[in-house]
Amino acid sequence: MPELPEVETVVRTLEYRIKGRRITDVDIKMPKIIEGDPEVFAETLKGQSFREFGRRGKYLLFYMDDCVLVSHLRMEGKYYIQKPDEPFDRHVHVIFRLDDGTELRYHDTRQFGRMSVVSKDQDFSGWHSLGPEPFDDRLTAEYIYRTAKYRNTPLKTLLLDQSFIAGIGNIYADEILASCHLRPGRNCRRITRADAENIRVNTVRIMREAIACGGTTIRSYTSSLGVTGMFQTECTVHMQKRCPVCGSEIKVKRIGGRSSYYCPACQK
Repeated sequence: MPELPEVETVVRTLEYRIKGRRITDVDIKMPKIIEGDPEVFAETLKGQSFREFGRRGKYLLFYMDDCVLVSHLRMEGKYYIQKPDEPFDRHVHVIFRLDDGTELRYHDTRQFGRMSVVSKDQDFSGWHSLGPEPFDDRLTAEYIYRTAKYRNTPLKTLLLDQSFIAGIGNIYADEILASCHLRPGRNCRRITRADAENIRVNTVRIMREAIACGGTTIRSYTSSLGVTGMFQTECTVHMQKRCPVCGSEIKVKRIGGRSSYYCPACQK
């Protein structure tokens, strides 16, 4: 699933490729992708131009002339910019025809992605109960410590909670905890204030590094826009065999239905 760095990469690549382009038509082949009335969605976007590009958590935000197009890629959503005569398969569910003759195509094998149109003055600070961004001033060690102390859950589960920190997914949660020398199954109530500060520092560091690398290309994810993520070459535990620090065999444990990778020697 695309996480914050991958979504950021897609947003910035699309900004470079289609900023200023006007939508001439919208072809919706899978109505369930659209939240609300698909016909209203299409009519609202016709004639609108892509003005600004943003992100909130894992949501892509396209600021148009009079509205905001919100897109969530979920498991396997991807965007392609192609010419009308280029073939597309049955997994292309929404097509935005642009004024330069190209098409912005939304491809989603599992059909889990969602799109909606909201007001131009929509406040995204509390959008879908999302917590602070990794780079938000609200993400302090005290916030992490106090939140964790009231959670009787594993640390990995807390990091994946989008109402706690927006944008962190499975890959980066493993890497953050590895950098903090904390096991993913450790109970939240057992962390110290020093642990909380380490989580804050390493969350910011790892997410910045991942964005700089263009995200992580693992399994099905790719930006599909000519950008290949390279952060997988920096992963220390996720999908690794040996710990690069001590050489111990990386272990895998199921936590909350997700595979969690950790070093049993470095993460006490």
